[in-house]
Amino acid sequence: MNLTNFRFETDADGIALATWDMPGRSMNVITTEVMQELHQVIDAVVADAAVKGCVITSGKDSFSGGADLTMLQGLGHAYETLKAEKGEEEAMRHFFEESRKLTLVFRKLETCGKPFAAAINGVCLGGAFELALSCHHRVLSDDDKTRVGLPEIKVGLFPGAGGTQRVPRLMQTGDALQMLFKGEQIRPLMARNMGLAHEVAPKAEIVEKARAWIKAGGSAVAPWDVPKFKAPSGKVYSPAGMMIWPPANAIYRRETHDNYPAAKAILNAVYEGLQLPMDQALRVESRYFAKILRSKEAAAMIRTLFLSMGELNKGARRPKDVAPTNVRKVGVIGAGFMGAGVAYVSANAGMEVVLVDQSAEAAEKGKAYAHKLVTGQINKGRAKTADRDALLTRITPTDDYAALKDCDLVIEAVFEDPRVKAEVIAKVEAVIGPEVIFASNTSTLPITGLAKASGRPEQFVGIHFFSPVEKMMLVEIIKGEKTGDRAIATALDYVRAIRKTPIVVNDSRGFFANRCVTAYLLEGHKMFLEGIPAAMIENAGRQAGMPVGPLSLNDEVALDLGLKIAKATEAELGPDAVDPGQKTLLVTLVEEQGRLGRKNGKGFYDYPEGAPKRLWPGLKDLQSKHVDPDDVDFAELKHRLLVVQALEAARTVGEGVVTDPREADVGSILGFGFAPFTGGALSYIDFMGAKTFVALARSLEAKHGPRFAVPENLLAMAETGGTFYGEAAKKAA
Repeated sequence: MNLTNFRFETDADGIALATWDMPGRSMNVITTEVMQELHQVIDAVVADAAVKGCVITSGKDSFSGGADLTMLQGLGHAYETLKAEKGEEEAMRHFFEESRKLTLVFRKLETCGKPFAAAINGVCLGGAFELALSCHHRVLSDDDKTRVGLPEIKVGLFPGAGGTQRVPRLMQTGDALQMLFKGEQIRPLMARNMGLAHEVAPKAEIVEKARAWIKAGGSAVAPWDVPKFKAPSGKVYSPAGMMIWPPANAIYRRETHDNYPAAKAILNAVYEGLQLPMDQALRVESRYFAKILRSKEAAAMIRTLFLSMGELNKGARRPKDVAPTNVRKVGVIGAGFMGAGVAYVSANAGMEVVLVDQSAEAAEKGKAYAHKLVTGQINKGRAKTADRDALLTRITPTDDYAALKDCDLVIEAVFEDPRVKAEVIAKVEAVIGPEVIFASNTSTLPITGLAKASGRPEQFVGIHFFSPVEKMMLVEIIKGEKTGDRAIATALDYVRAIRKTPIVVNDSRGFFANRCVTAYLLEGHKMFLEGIPAAMIENAGRQAGMPVGPLSLNDEVALDLGLKIAKATEAELGPDAVDPGQKTLLVTLVEEQGRLGRKNGKGFYDYPEGAPKRLWPGLKDLQSKHVDPDDVDFAELKHRLLVVQALEAARTVGEGVVTDPREADVGSILGFGFAPFTGGALSYIDFMGAKTFVALARSLEAKHGPRFAVPENLLAMAETGGTFYGEAAKKAA
């Protein structure tokens, strides 16, 4: 055998060990070469009569993260080339055969006649877990980092190498569908209880356990290849089956609104596959996989949520000439909700934290928030009491600014008032060292303006967290006019250390994310003031692909905060800078009705204790007119809510706030949930085509006003047939 990615050896008992250990990589991934070598391994095991079976394991800390998605992208490029040269039929035939090569090698392993066992430590996800599922026995390490799962749905794909067929044959159909739809990573004991694994053992014993199973005469026949095999939930067309499929279809529609072709393909592949023998079922799965692999949704989601996000997480925007920084001690000013969250994620990453507030009591309350969060993890079995104790010892609450003197980075998270922030800046700079980076966690105030209160603006940077800090994965790094490269590099190194995804944007009121979010909220308010029923507005937002409707989102971020921002904007930029109807609506809700949002249990929604939230019945009284729902163009509502955000994203590019389309797309999905199936706010335009998008925006502008006006950079793109990614590539060349 000529193996590069595997080591192959056989012991005295005739049991082979194939150790997957790709050179030059920290993680094993499935590539064309790996598939070819798997064929060699299987052939060698089958050809040697002295070999009883084979254990597959990893030579790295983790088993594998799955298939190399750039390989799958390459299939799409090859399809387009072949289509141009030999026609669509030949291109599709080639595409189908190439896209199912992984399925075929796994099926070859499963039916080769000799037992294979997988010994898994660390993550084993996607195609790698499908490899494990094709093995006849699976042993998982009980290590805290061990996880298995099929997360393909999160990048617009589905498990297309047998996952949709083997999982429903191992567990109840409803549970299998839930697993495939969610794409979550599963812990070892849970995987065993679900029927996805056979054994859980200490890391040092997993290979021996797998060997022992083969030595004891482990069967080389998968359960579904036994002639009288019956699926756990029985036949599709049976009384039990009919208790599953109608609800499953309804849940699919409720959760996806038909925006995710991969989710529908999962439903179809499982439904059809369970009615067929395994080889035919796998062919059905492959046909759906080939179709989804060519979809624009998969292309968009793979590009943004896998490739671009991976590049940004690895430091794509980090200044190259700045040496790596090591943030060991962080100062956090303000122990309120945001500051307490920043303190928690910093301490959770192993950093020492000095948490400062006006009083020691207030600072202690901020530390108590960390205690609450870790306790919640303990109650869910995701942390231990010792973890909580260790984390809490890393947080020092105080009212004394002098405690900041040894910090490497200081982050202020105080009230959104330039005067308050200026006072904090002065107090901090009076005690910290000359090289310490100062960051402001402001959500809207321009960094350049705030930096005027600093004696060293080149070390002043924006680090904008999203709420709640411990859950939201995006962090905006804001570069002021005088912010230096070392400040940007330190901020990026810090964000990477706390395991979040950073985007770098230039200074602007609202930066990137909040400008787009504000446009979304305003459009919801505009619809409401037009007399459109609140429930219809909310449903339009969700069906467009947003996680929540604009009114619900406004409740989450707080109505009084929105009003404060509107008033501050008006005071600084004049009355034309705010929408008068929106301001009046917020004044009525906040100042007259005392409705502040979720935080006080009443906003656009009521939040009764122990019961689901519901729209406030009094909303109708705030509308001066009411539109008959039957007269509303619902498709237009959905377009309005997405187009208004995409236009704002395009403006940020035209103004130089965003300089890399990857950051706009990743930021829009992670920061405010912009319809993930589109690939993000700029991909929404690119995949629609600039010309088509401009025509849509102009039709909305004619009907609803100048907020739908198309910026010059997008008009120029429509004229040339360009794309945001294409333009960025030209600049980079």
